[in-house]
Amino acid sequence: MIAGFGVDIIEVKRIKSSIRKWGRAFLDKIYTKRELDYCKSKGAPEQHLAARFAAKEAVYKAFGGDGKTPIAWTDVEILNEKNGKPKVILRGNAKKLKQSRGITNVEVSLSHTKNYAVGNCILLRKT
Repeated sequence: MIAGFGVDIIEVKRIKSSIRKWGRAFLDKIYTKRELDYCKSKGAPEQHLAARFAAKEAVYKAFGGDGKTPIAWTDVEILNEKNGKPKVILRGNAKKLKQSRGITNVEVSLSHTKNYAVGNCILLRKT
């Protein structure tokens, strides 16, 4: 059963601009070390960073928030399976929300081009 859905789109230039403006402070606030390592290993790291940003936003939107449980950016980690499929690892308040709402699966999909990145998230719960 679908318990939540979220989608987000971002211009890649916004991520580039944020990196130029705030540098490492921005990167460390938004991304985990594993996310940064993965994105830096790619030919167009800003596109991959933007896709992960959009996916994190989509996860936040899918949960909807309860106003009392803030989710840190790094509480939502977007990695990849060996086959390239993106996967979500939740920790901290994001993990607590998942458990308290009986969410069994957090599925994400992301895509990017030179100019835009998009992320989708579906929260699933057993009926």
